[in-house]
Amino acid sequence: MPTFVYMTRCDGCGHCVDICPSDIMHIDKTYRRAYNIEPNFCWECYSCVKACPQHAIDVRGYSDFAPLGHSVRVLREEKKGTISWKVVFRDGREKNFESPIRTTPWGSIKPPQDYEAPSEDDFKSQELAHEPDGLNIDGLPALTPDKLKQGVV
Repeated sequence: MPTFVYMTRCDGCGHCVDICPSDIMHIDKTYRRAYNIEPNFCWECYSCVKACPQHAIDVRGYSDFAPLGHSVRVLREEKKGTISWKVVFRDGREKNFESPIRTTPWGSIKPPQDYEAPSEDDFKSQELAHEPDGLNIDGLPALTPDKLKQGVV
């Protein structure tokens, strides 16, 4: 469900532009309002929806998610710390979803500059930087060359 912007609600703050991982949210230079430049490339992470303080960003529902004649409304409630989704089907049925905006307390995640710089061995590893520690596990399963099949079977 790619996102779109209600231009009358948007104040051009740019929070959606700053947080969009696929870099498709932009500010129109003439009207100073946000817009999605390429909805087909939307990752559907809804970070922009969660970040928008004006409730100006909404989503288009796909027909397999919500059949024709539906509406999907997103509501970000800062005081409650939640984001809610309301799907209204054309026969009048409603489906409501609610989830926290954050799953971790503010300030609980260390900034990148507080981590040690990666070593040469880290660059040769299959793990991402600080991955086992960040996931609170001893290690990740990894394939070694001797466990891989050689040739075509």
